[in-house]
Amino acid sequence: MTPVKRNAIVSAIVVALFVAFVATALALRPKTADPADAATTATGTGKLVRDDSHRLGAAGTGKVVLVEFLDFECESCRAAYPVVEELRTTYAGKVDFVVRYFPIPSHTNAINSAVAVEAAAQQGKFEDMYKRMYDTQATWGEQQDSKAAVFRGFAQELELDMAAYDKAVADKATLDRVERDRQDGLDLGVSGTPTFFLNGKKLEPSSVQDFRDQIDAALNG
Repeated sequence: MTPVKRNAIVSAIVVALFVAFVATALALRPKTADPADAATTATGTGKLVRDDSHRLGAAGTGKVVLVEFLDFECESCRAAYPVVEELRTTYAGKVDFVVRYFPIPSHTNAINSAVAVEAAAQQGKFEDMYKRMYDTQATWGEQQDSKAAVFRGFAQELELDMAAYDKAVADKATLDRVERDRQDGLDLGVSGTPTFFLNGKKLEPSSVQDFRDQIDAALNG
């Protein structure tokens, strides 16, 4: 298979995944609350980006910031994942990609996975664990028993200091860090995942190209 043909196939798959993501995320995504209720209860005090918010890859110029509120057990987030990776490649050094936790209560391992990622982040392995969660979601997602042991296995594979990892997972401060992200999301009107904000404006892109166009407009603005 030629490189050109291979790239065309990969692009077609990415577009198909994004279409599925849009359809699921905007129409069927899990809700933490009814959108009307979320708008009523939002305090307006939530921060979109905090000093310790996690970023993917190298920092951009700060002119354009894309924030994603996500749940590692959310299938729509998993569908959006390769799209975000493509955007990161396209806009490396130009756009800041910020990740905020937003575990959905109906997902048994949403909090467990977020806590595991946060524990890994404390050892400088946020992005490695972030990727591991999405790459393996099909093997542990949508199940009713705790997968904390599975996530601990991921930490071992990443060669983390396991004593420090276990301490971080058990530390209430780690859970509080996850919950603070979720509360910021609720205060900002987030009601499901994935939810994207571009320079403070909530996005509902209809296609990969629409996503790119809005980022380009922000860069050119």
